[in-house]
Amino acid sequence: MNMNRIESLFSRKNSDILSVFLTAGHPHLSDTAKIIAELARQGVDMVEVGIPFSDPMADGPTIQASSSIAIHNGMTLRLLLDQVEEARKSIPDDFPIVIMGYLNPIMQYGFEEFFSRCKEIGIDGLIIPDLPFDDYLSQIQPLSRQYRIPVIMLITPETSDERIRLIDEHCDGFIYMVSAASTTGTREKFDETQLSYFRRINAMNLKHRRLIGFGISNPLTRTQATENSSGVIIGSLFIKCLDASPDDIPAAVNTLLKKIGK
Repeated sequence: MNMNRIESLFSRKNSDILSVFLTAGHPHLSDTAKIIAELARQGVDMVEVGIPFSDPMADGPTIQASSSIAIHNGMTLRLLLDQVEEARKSIPDDFPIVIMGYLNPIMQYGFEEFFSRCKEIGIDGLIIPDLPFDDYLSQIQPLSRQYRIPVIMLITPETSDERIRLIDEHCDGFIYMVSAASTTGTREKFDETQLSYFRRINAMNLKHRRLIGFGISNPLTRTQATENSSGVIIGSLFIKCLDASPDDIPAAVNTLLKKIGK
């Protein structure tokens, strides 16, 4: 494909994009490909596959617990990549898959080898929350451009306008807009402080599209986010749905979509 699948998705769909996060190897070691396929089948637009890690500092208790379960189940980065390769066989060719993981497992795998393998299996973007921006520019951006796999940066209410403009200029894919200066989790609604942050970023007229994550858990938070961005990323709520129906993945996905009014 000439166009990256993320670019293609954004060209087809202007708003209300739904991306869903799952932890590879949770609830069961062999569930990753099945979950990706079911999310695609039920109309989710993109998936974000989490690399289980022992110290996931940006994640709240729900995703931390799923990471612990996945590690206990035997999930590794190599196995994760094999499972995503398997998932590609049973989903539409234009369905984007993003990998989210912390720096340590990727460093141990080897950056060049990691990018090469991601390209081989059809990964469309990477999110590395603890990657310093300067290290991205000096070490990772050349690989990102060489393999045409965008590294997606996070911004928070604390991120300066200057840094946001640097990210908009030097990164590809989309901007992951963290709704609040906290770890992942669900919330009932976004308050005026968060809504004014959404409006402030809107007013910057950035060239990249934005998806809002952290705290999307019901129709109200989803609507508040989609009014101020191209769509949402949901993680903790889906992990809870999987925990409630660990042996019925279609039911877990269906429950998620009902809970957010999709």
